[in-house]
Amino acid sequence: MHQQHCATEGAARRPPGALPPAVRFGPFHRALSEAVDHRGLSLSRLRAHLATRGVSVAESTLSYWQRGLRHPSAARSLGVVRALEAVLGLPSDSLVVLIGPHRAPGDGDRRPSLPELQQSWTETCALLEELSGLPRAEENADLDVVTVVDVLSLDADGRTGEITSTMVVRARRSGADSFLVTHQDEPGSDVTATTVVTVDGCRMGRLRRNAPSAGMVFELLFDRGLAAGETHTFAFTLRLDAAIRATGFQRVVRAPMSAYLLRLRFDAARLPARCLKTIRPREDLEPLLSEPLFCGPGATASAYFEDLGVGIAGVDLIWD
Repeated sequence: MHQQHCATEGAARRPPGALPPAVRFGPFHRALSEAVDHRGLSLSRLRAHLATRGVSVAESTLSYWQRGLRHPSAARSLGVVRALEAVLGLPSDSLVVLIGPHRAPGDGDRRPSLPELQQSWTETCALLEELSGLPRAEENADLDVVTVVDVLSLDADGRTGEITSTMVVRARRSGADSFLVTHQDEPGSDVTATTVVTVDGCRMGRLRRNAPSAGMVFELLFDRGLAAGETHTFAFTLRLDAAIRATGFQRVVRAPMSAYLLRLRFDAARLPARCLKTIRPREDLEPLLSEPLFCGPGATASAYFEDLGVGIAGVDLIWD
């Protein structure tokens, strides 16, 4: 079970003037964590101290920074980091210098390609490039994904029968009128039996499948081109013919996302032994975050993520 380390006020401290070693040498997340521990503040108290200085920051953001799940790389975060130095009694710029160089405007336009995040999806990535006609780093480049809600329904055997996704996107420039979706079925599933049903805000375009990899890519068309900065909401449902019990569900996050909600609906007769909320840098690496979820009334479990960076977010399922 993952437990967040969060010292309480009044905890034992180093002698005055003695800086935590990580503040001198980094990395940033370790320096912040040791400095918070040194100061003896809970994150809620730290946030309150920042508020008295006119600095507003979510407690979840501070937690992500402290655990290395996010990095304060945006220019707007500099003021928060400088305020943290003051509240934590650190020398000026001691945390700022650990952030590293900031990206100039335009540097963030390049998005990690799918193989960088999910190395085993080679065949599915080839479908994506084939369908879009673009290099793998450029698909959906005209849109930012702001918020996603995924709802999974699992049957009495623990297999995923249906996935409904509602997405909110924002146009980076005028003219964006479609979105490409990549989906990977469980190994051994018959992806040719998986169907896509558009719910609202979009209609079906082209579709490609790769049976050996159990992967598919499809195009969702909007009714019109979006204006720059305009948001658009659309939803679709995948109906699957899963061959094996689900081991979880993961969503690739390819650019910063404000919020992601994943809800799992189980058959009451077949509940998993454990549900774990996870964040991974890549699918082949151990989770950076692994927190237990409560399976509540109605046999549902929900994982909510805020301020996600590039990586893979989802839920791991452990069955008896």
